[in-house]
Amino acid sequence: MDKKELAQFLRRRREALRPRDVGLAEGPRRRTQGLRREEVAHLAGMSTDYYARLEQQRGPQPSVQIATALARALRLTLDERDHLFGLIGHNAPARFHRLEHVSPTLMRVLDRLDDAPALVLSDLADTLAMNPLATALMGDQTRHTGLARSAYYRWFTDPAERLYYPEEDHPRHSRTQAARLRAALTADSDPPRAARIVAELQERSPEFVRAWERQEVAQRYDDSKTILHPELGRIDVDCQVLFTENRAQTLIVLTARPGTESQSKLDLLSVIGHQQLTP
Repeated sequence: MDKKELAQFLRRRREALRPRDVGLAEGPRRRTQGLRREEVAHLAGMSTDYYARLEQQRGPQPSVQIATALARALRLTLDERDHLFGLIGHNAPARFHRLEHVSPTLMRVLDRLDDAPALVLSDLADTLAMNPLATALMGDQTRHTGLARSAYYRWFTDPAERLYYPEEDHPRHSRTQAARLRAALTADSDPPRAARIVAELQERSPEFVRAWERQEVAQRYDDSKTILHPELGRIDVDCQVLFTENRAQTLIVLTARPGTESQSKLDLLSVIGHQQLTP
C-alpha cells in the first residue's frame, strides 16, 4: 500500500468533483474546493474519520469492498479504479499482458491497411510495428532503444518528438501522456519499467512533474489530432483504435476526412513515401 500516493490521489479526485456531479446541493456558504471529506465518506458508506485518516496517510489498508465503495463515491473511471486498487495493494481485474511480439490478429489488419497510416503500440507506448504510410507520415518510431522506446518518455525528453505536433497542442498532449503513463504504472505487466520511466522523467522534466501531480489517469486516445509533416505541413486526422482482447497492444489507424486538403496530402504521401518533395 502506497499511503502517500493514495492520499494525494484521493484528495485530487475529491477536489475534482462538484456537489452537482454526485447529486448534492452546492449550498451558499461552500468554501471547500470540490467535495468535503464527510460527503465522500457518506457516499462511500464509511465514517468521516476513517476517510480523513486515508487522506492523512494514517489509515489502515482498505478492504476490496471499501476500495470499490471509494471508486464509486469518487465517480472514478475504470482506469482510475484500477489505479486506486493498485495504490491500495489489491489486484485489479487483469486487462494487460505485456508482449513484444505483435499480435497476429493486429498484424493481419495492419498488413491490409495500405491507404491509411497505422501503427501498433504496446501498453507502454512502444511502437511495435508501422505500415509504410505511417512511417512516411511520422518517421520510423520503431528505431528507438531503451527507455526511449516509450513515446511517454520521448515526449518529455526528446524535442524532435514534438516537431510532429503544433505547439498549441503540446499542453494537451503532455497531460494525455502523463495520464496514460499513470494508468500503465499499476496496470502494466512490467511495473518496474514503468516505474523507471516515471522516476527518470521526474528527474529530467519539470513539465512532466507538473502534469504528473494532477493525478489524472486514463487510457484515452485523441479522437482527432493534427500532425505536422516536415514537407507537406499540417495534416488533420481522425484516430480509430483497436485493442487486443487483453488490451496489451493497440492498433491505431489515422484517417482524414474525404475531400479535405488533409486527405489529398495523405494520398500524395502514399505515392511518394520517403521521397523529398523539395531539394
